[in-house]
Amino acid sequence: MNSSQSIKSLQDNIAQVIKGKARVIEMAVVCLLARGHLLIEDVPGVGKTTLAHSLARSLDCSFKRIQFTSDLLPSDIVGISVFNRQKQAFEFMPGPLFANIVLADEINRTTPKTQSSLLEAMSEAQISVDNHTHPLRQPFMVIATQNPAEYHGTFPLPESQLDRFLMRLRIGYPTPDEEKKVLDRPPSLHPADEIQPVLNAQHIVDLQAQAEKVQMEDSLMDYLLAIVLATRHNNLLSLGVSTRGALALCKAAKALALVRDRTYCLPEDIKELAPTILSHRVMLNRSQGVRTKSFEHTERVIQDILDSVPVPV
Repeated sequence: MNSSQSIKSLQDNIAQVIKGKARVIEMAVVCLLARGHLLIEDVPGVGKTTLAHSLARSLDCSFKRIQFTSDLLPSDIVGISVFNRQKQAFEFMPGPLFANIVLADEINRTTPKTQSSLLEAMSEAQISVDNHTHPLRQPFMVIATQNPAEYHGTFPLPESQLDRFLMRLRIGYPTPDEEKKVLDRPPSLHPADEIQPVLNAQHIVDLQAQAEKVQMEDSLMDYLLAIVLATRHNNLLSLGVSTRGALALCKAAKALALVRDRTYCLPEDIKELAPTILSHRVMLNRSQGVRTKSFEHTERVIQDILDSVPVPV
């Protein structure tokens, strides 16, 4: 299969489980091909975990799920060194983070200390334990789910953690017709068990390499940087987009072009992705009377910035 056929087969496979959410599926695939990590935030029961399972199930790769709770320790995620009496030496026992696809379920239900154990893995694809560095297998992707911050028993993700996620998605409620299809499923069958892998690890690595080769003209690069710069000088924002955020938008735009079977980026790619890529990387300025922390508000600010920055022809 060529790249477009491979990507379409992956999207179609996930769509067998996630009904009527074509854009959400497309964005999840874009995140994967851009070598990024995905944060899915929504109310309980709309399919956050199912989307992560379906993506992992569609790939012939290793998959681990970590259920984040308030008593979870960093060693429960990255692993621990255990003394081997026979060898009279310590041996490293890898944790569930050593997998191609890692589902961090309800990530904001654990403490900031445990959340921070993901930072090195997400930014550098490696883990450092007891002065030893352990590289993670490729491809490597963290898919985290979280309930809205106002729900009981949640800890807000720090800005440094949020900045490691390439994009943040919401799934939303299905339409009545889509929900009826969900209700018609056999009750004993997990939705993701219906599908089989369609791509392996090497396929994904090859597609990621192709995404990096997609062309972005200088005028588009300037347009992207103008958007980023505008977030740093907006009165409604106390924290603008970092350089990591600018790089994330660039990588995601290239991956979206590949998903849509193009070898070049368009201004529309950047405009479409900017709210999803940038809204969780900025902070609202409370001195301006803004009291909410909702991503919906920051998305509106990003959209206003997009409307004010001239689009290159």
